[in-house]
Amino acid sequence: MKITKIGHCCLLIEAAGKRILTDPGSYTRAQNELDNIDIILITHEHADHLHLESLQIILRHNPQAHIFTNSAVGQILTENNINFSLLEDKGRVEIDNLLIEGFGDNHAEIYNDFKLVQNTGFMINQRFFYPGDALYIPPLPVEILALPVVAPWVKIKEAINYALQVRPRVSFPVHDGMLKITDGFYKVPEKILLDNGIGFKPLSLLEAYDF
Repeated sequence: MKITKIGHCCLLIEAAGKRILTDPGSYTRAQNELDNIDIILITHEHADHLHLESLQIILRHNPQAHIFTNSAVGQILTENNINFSLLEDKGRVEIDNLLIEGFGDNHAEIYNDFKLVQNTGFMINQRFFYPGDALYIPPLPVEILALPVVAPWVKIKEAINYALQVRPRVSFPVHDGMLKITDGFYKVPEKILLDNGIGFKPLSLLEAYDF
């Protein structure tokens, strides 16, 4: 499996002969230049995960791309005449040798019901878990974890504890597009997770990493 971080929560995952894009949001436009995309996964409707203008550009460049998402995002896509297939909590889809499973149904609480929306995390080939905006613990082992680290809904302590609960072999930070300085910030989870046998690897943008 090869993973390239485009920015924030937008990832390009190459697995089982497929090119999968997650959450083309408003924090980056680099996703607009990608081609040969087979699958697009959208966890929820917030603008940093779903930027309709970018999505429409991506689909023009990649008319073969198939979107999988939940009902709430699906309603927005329907209103904009964008086709999709439903993939929600406990759902699964198999495409050739690729298995994608949906986990979770709720965005993490920001403050009471402020911006609470449906959120679906995605597991790819029972190896890589991308939770979207939630600290959902999937009911099966996780080898690679996309770890949300900066948000109005999470503290670094909570992010670290989440990784310790999931116990992947390796994790890398996502949901960090608002950080201007990362070096000092990443030293905290890196030390604690490494001390507990969990790899922590910040990904340079637009650089592919093998997992």
